[in-house]
Amino acid sequence: MTVQRDARWGWRFEDVEVPYWLQPLAQRLPTLRGEDLTRFLPPPEGGRAAAVLMLLGEGSDGPDVLIIERSADMRAHAGQPALPGGAVDPGDVDAIAAALREAHEETGLDSTGVDVFGLVPDLWVPVSGFVVTPVLAWWRDPTPVSAVDVTEVASVHRIPIAELVDPANRTRVRHPSGYVGLGFAVRGLLVWGFTAGLLSGMLDLARWSQPWDESRITDLEPDATEDLA
Repeated sequence: MTVQRDARWGWRFEDVEVPYWLQPLAQRLPTLRGEDLTRFLPPPEGGRAAAVLMLLGEGSDGPDVLIIERSADMRAHAGQPALPGGAVDPGDVDAIAAALREAHEETGLDSTGVDVFGLVPDLWVPVSGFVVTPVLAWWRDPTPVSAVDVTEVASVHRIPIAELVDPANRTRVRHPSGYVGLGFAVRGLLVWGFTAGLLSGMLDLARWSQPWDESRITDLEPDATEDLA
């Protein structure tokens, strides 16, 4: 399989081996546009570069994705489930390096067992001003992961794709501001905001999604942090 993209960072992926169940997703990446996933696209100028790692592996419950739960004491996104990631630092060669570094710092991930197979076009998180590059990777050789710094990460989870796809776990989430976005209620976590939108897009691209009751609404607590993309 060949996946390539001449995008913001100039990446190129050639002959990356992924399992059969990931191939439909990987094959969609070369033609994927940001507007296929969201109406929040980066502005022509400005914004701080960031990256998140969508790490897909095979666990005891089948194909899964790595999700962290941020600490309840954090200043931003407190208690919110998210993909590992953060801002691109000056020492990072590119967004791939940033996503893998952040994942290691947050979960202890050993990146030697990770094969990056593609990128999602840059997306915009208006409330934080971040231009986010989602990095998609195959967890070829899984190793134990856990919350490395509990001041930042409360817990680490491998969420089965089957549970994300389950219509009983799909919901729309209403923010105190009135904004309504996508969400997943899985394993005691309510995944919403930017992360839920990206996961939902992944399910659609891979043709894993199932019909669900889109009239179902879950209200966030009044003090929910502002991650509305």
